[in-house]
Amino acid sequence: MGVLVAVEGLDGAGKRTLIEATSTQLRANGLRVTTLAFPRYGRSVHADLAAEALRGSHGDLSHSVNAMALLFALDRADAGLELAKLLLDNDIVILDRYVASNAAYNAARLERSADSEIVRWVADIEFVRFGLPVPDLQLLLDVDTELAAERARHRGELDATRALDAYERDGGLQRRTLEVYRELAEGSWHSPWWRIRSDDDPASLAVRLAELVAG
Repeated sequence: MGVLVAVEGLDGAGKRTLIEATSTQLRANGLRVTTLAFPRYGRSVHADLAAEALRGSHGDLSHSVNAMALLFALDRADAGLELAKLLLDNDIVILDRYVASNAAYNAARLERSADSEIVRWVADIEFVRFGLPVPDLQLLLDVDTELAAERARHRGELDATRALDAYERDGGLQRRTLEVYRELAEGSWHSPWWRIRSDDDPASLAVRLAELVAG
């Protein structure tokens, strides 16, 4: 059974870049590595409905914190069998966002902390009722909100399919989300967490992850 690692952080934090560089290094070290990104836009009806809602479709759906959280949770639940197979076939599976993103963003929407009811509800829905595997490790890519926002805007300008949604356009929401993420990391929410920066060396991170797999 492979090690499950979830990389968390704001939109524009650089998660994809970090995951690609670290995965390349791990493969060079002889490990079987695969990645999976959530939400699975274009592959999951639940993820696509959530994306459409955040761009103004489906009436007042996006106004409901629990409804949006449930759509993202259902996306991961539908990927349960795929995720189980990836863990069987690989030494390490690295996720671009996972359950903690649902907890952080929705606590931030409600202006609540990491020990709030919505965070407990998300964990119960995804880990208990849907039976999703708990990560062995969660990484918080801790990047300044202004830098992350600028990167996200630039990305949207270059690629129309990645234009900013309602969450990404809300600077206050992004700041609150990072605060909740930091609280989750400090509290070791459901697993150990490592806090890293975008300028940390992916090769050094790969070494640490290889040691985790070996252990």
